[in-house]
Amino acid sequence: MLHPSVTAGELSWRNILGLNAEARRQWADLAGFRGEAVTRWTLFRALCHLIAFVVSAWLFAGADNWLVFAAVGVALAINTGLSLRQGPRKWRGCAMTGVASGARQQIMVSTIAGLVWAIPLILMGATGSLHAFLGMQAIVLTLVIAASMNDTAPPLTAIGFTIASMLGAVAGSLLQQQVILSLVPVVVSVLTSIGTYRKSRTLLAARLTTRRLADTSDTVSLLLREFEENGADWLWQIDGARRLRGVSPRFAFALGMTADEAEGKPFLQVIGGMTRDGDDTPHGLRELAEKLKRQESFSDVAVSVEVGGQLRWWELSGTPIYDEKNAYVGFRGVGSDITERRESDEKIAFLARYDMLTRLPNRVLLTERLGEALKHCQRWRSRCALMMLDLDRFKAVNDTLGHLAGDRLLSQVATRLQSITSGVAMAGRLGGDEFAVVLDTLDDSGQAEKLARLIIERLSEPYLVDGQTLYIGASVGSAIGPRDGNSVEELMRNADLALYQAKDDGGGSYCEYEPALHQLAEERRKLELALRSALARGEMQLVFQPVVDANGEHLVSFEALLRWQNKEFGTVSPAKFIPLAEDTRLIVPIGEWVLEQACIEAARWPEHIMVNVNVSPAQLLDANFVPNLTRILDSTALKPSRLEIEVTESVFMADPTVARMALEQAMALGCSIALDDFGTGYSSLGYLRTLRFSTIKVDRLFVQGAAHGNRESLAIIRAVVAMSDSLGMTTTAEGVENGDEAALIRSLGCTKIQGYHFGRPMEADQARSLMRRESFSLSA
Repeated sequence: MLHPSVTAGELSWRNILGLNAEARRQWADLAGFRGEAVTRWTLFRALCHLIAFVVSAWLFAGADNWLVFAAVGVALAINTGLSLRQGPRKWRGCAMTGVASGARQQIMVSTIAGLVWAIPLILMGATGSLHAFLGMQAIVLTLVIAASMNDTAPPLTAIGFTIASMLGAVAGSLLQQQVILSLVPVVVSVLTSIGTYRKSRTLLAARLTTRRLADTSDTVSLLLREFEENGADWLWQIDGARRLRGVSPRFAFALGMTADEAEGKPFLQVIGGMTRDGDDTPHGLRELAEKLKRQESFSDVAVSVEVGGQLRWWELSGTPIYDEKNAYVGFRGVGSDITERRESDEKIAFLARYDMLTRLPNRVLLTERLGEALKHCQRWRSRCALMMLDLDRFKAVNDTLGHLAGDRLLSQVATRLQSITSGVAMAGRLGGDEFAVVLDTLDDSGQAEKLARLIIERLSEPYLVDGQTLYIGASVGSAIGPRDGNSVEELMRNADLALYQAKDDGGGSYCEYEPALHQLAEERRKLELALRSALARGEMQLVFQPVVDANGEHLVSFEALLRWQNKEFGTVSPAKFIPLAEDTRLIVPIGEWVLEQACIEAARWPEHIMVNVNVSPAQLLDANFVPNLTRILDSTALKPSRLEIEVTESVFMADPTVARMALEQAMALGCSIALDDFGTGYSSLGYLRTLRFSTIKVDRLFVQGAAHGNRESLAIIRAVVAMSDSLGMTTTAEGVENGDEAALIRSLGCTKIQGYHFGRPMEADQARSLMRRESFSLSA
C-alpha cells in the first residue's frame, strides 16, 4: 500500500534499485539529507570488514595461502579507503549538484568488496577442509547481513555485495563437491535481495514522505506567519507549565500588553485573572482549564476575558504538543476575538424571543414557558394557567391618534403589566394589542381570577400619551392546565375562546374557560354559515321605530332596524348577528340590502316623513358605497333630503379620510348625516369640526342617567343641546321609555325623541297605518 503522499511512479523497481541516473540522484539526495547517517554507516562498514578480515586471517591464513590473504587484505584496505573517501561530502555534493556519481560509486565499491570476499571462499573451497570453508562462509554471510542493513544508499549496494560474495560461496561449495550445500548461498542471495528490495521500497517511501512533510511544514509555517500578520486571528502557545511561550505581537495586542510582558506568564491567569479553579469561575474558563489539565484537543471554546478592564469574548482552539519521545511539552492553538459576533448572536436570540416594542417575551418564549409549565404540572400533578389579554378600544386610539401614539400606549401597557406580574408570572406580547400571562403554578383556584381582575383594573386606569389623557380597558380569558388542555396549542385555543367570550360580554371583563365555550364557538360557526345565505333565503326583515318632535309630538321620521328570523336559530338578536356580520364583512351586502329596502318603503310614505338608515364603517370604506347609494335613490325615486344616514364615531377609526369623503359625497347628493351614540367615543368634537352633521343622537345611557338624576349625564345633555343649537344641528334623544323621561328631555331642549314611550319597532304595514291616522296620541 502506497503512502498517500508518494506516487506509484516514484516507487518503480528501477527507481528503488537505482538503475538509472535519476534514481541514483534521488537516493543520493535523500542520503545527503541525512549526512550524519551516511558517515556512521561508512565507519560501521569499514569496522565490520576489518574485524571480518582479522578473524578470517587468524583462523584460515597458513603458510601455503598467506600471500592470497595478504592480497585480499590489501584489496579490502583500498576498497574501504575509497568508501571512506566518498563519505558524506560526496553525498552532499550529489544532493546539491544533482549528480548521482556518489551513489553509483558506492554500488561499485560494494560490489567489488563482494568479489574480494569471494576469493577466500573459492580458496577455502579448493584447498581447505569443509569445516574451514563453512567457517569462512559464515564470516561472509555475517557481512552480507550487515550490508543488507544499509539504509543510506540504493539497495544495489547490498544486493551487489551479496551476489558477488555468494558467487564465491557457490563456487567453493562446488569445489568441495557439496552440490546441495551450494544451494544455500543461492537461497541466501535470493532472500536477501528480496528483503533488501522490500525494505528499500518502504524506506524510500518513508523518506520521500518525510521530505514532503518537511516542505509542507515550512509552507504551513509561512502561511501561519502570514495569517497572523494579516488576519484577524492570532496564534498562541504554552509550555507544560501552562505559561505563555513565543508570544506574537498580535496576541500580545489582544492581551493588552507587549510580547515581552506576556512572555512566561500563566495563561489562565492572564486571560481570566485566575490562579486556580473556583466555583465562581466562568464556564468557558473552567472548560478550558479542564482541557489543558487533561491534555485534550479542543475547538471553538468561548471564554470571557478581561482586557484593559473591558469584558471581551474569545474563541480558542488548541491541540497538545509532544516531543520526539512522545512527551507532553505544552499546547499550541489559534484564537480570535468574537465579542462583536457574540453580541450580534445575543441580539438575534433576543429578537427571536422578545418583542422589540415592549421588551416583553414574545409568542415563541411564552409558548416555551407554557410548555415547561405543563410538563412540570404533569410530573408533579400541579396546575398552571394561561391568561390571554386583549385591549378594549385600543384600535380607536391607534387609528385616531396614529400608530406612533398607539405604540407608546402599548409600551405603557407593557410596563404596567410587567409590574403587576413581576415575580408571580411571565407576561408577554402575542402581537398587536394582544398579551398573555403564564402562571407556572397555581396555589389556589382563585389565584388566576384575582390576578386577572387586578390586570383589568390597572390597565383600565388613564394613560398620558403625548399630552393627551387616554382611556382603554382590557378583557381577559384564561385556561387552566392540564385541566383545560394537555398541550400548549390546546391550552392557547381554549384561553382564546374564553377571551372571545369576555369580549362578547362587552369588554372589561374576565372569563374562565369552560367546555360550553366550544359549543358557543361551534354555534357561532353555524350562525355564520346561516348568515351567509340569510338574504338569499329571504330571512331578513326591516322594522321601523318612530321618531317624534319633542314639543308637538308629531311624527318626524322612522329609523329602519334589521331583524333576522332563522328556521334553526329562531329570532336572532341584532346584538348577536350584527357584530358577526361586521367581522365577516357580510355587513356590506346586508347593509346595501337594508338601504335599498328602506328607500323602497320610504318612497310610499308622505313627503314630510324621513327614513333613518344605519351605515357601518365597512360600507363607507367600500368603493361602491356612493355609486350604490346614487343607484338606489334613482331607482326608488326617493328624494335624497328624505334619507338620513346614521353613523357612529367608529366609522372614522379605520380610515377617516375615506369615510369623511364618502359622507361628504352623500351630503352632496342631498342626504342628511346623523352622528349616533354621541359622547361614548374619544374625538367627537373633532368630527363635528371636520364634518357638517344634521343631527346628533344622544345615547340612551345619558338619557337613563339623567332620568335618575345623574349630574354628569344632565350636564352632558345640556352641553350637547347647546352645541347643536349653536351649530344649527338638531338633537335626538334615544331610549325614552315613559312620560317623565320625555318631559325631562323636552325641558333639556332636545329637538326629537325616540323610544318605547312613543312606539316600539314595527313592521312596514303597521308604520304605514300609523302615518295614515289623521290624529293620534303616541303616548297612549
